[in-house]
Amino acid sequence: MPMREVYFAQPPIEILRQWMDHVGWYERKPPCAFRQLIDIQFIGCMGPPGGGRNPVTNRFLRHFNFIAFAEMSDKSVCRIFELILSATLERKFAKEIQDICGKV
Repeated sequence: MPMREVYFAQPPIEILRQWMDHVGWYERKPPCAFRQLIDIQFIGCMGPPGGGRNPVTNRFLRHFNFIAFAEMSDKSVCRIFELILSATLERKFAKEIQDICGKV
C-alpha cells in the first residue's frame, strides 16, 4: 500500500474509495465534468500491517467483506474440493465421468 501522508491519507486509495462512494469523480479542469466508471468489480487481498505493508483506512475497508480462516492441511483442502467436484459431477455428468472424481 502507498505510504501514508501527514494526515494519514493515501491518495491512490482515496481515489478508489471515492469511486466506491460516488461511482465516479469530478475532473480537476473546467468545466469540471463528472466522470463515471460503470460495471466495475473490486477484489482485494491483504495481510496485516508490518514488513512493508501499511494500514488501510476504515473508510476504504468498509466497502469490502472480510473472509479469514486458519491454514488447512493438504488433506483437508483435498477433501473439500473432492466433495465439491463430486457433487457437481453427480448433477451434470454421466456415471463414467462421475467415477473419475476419486482419481482426481
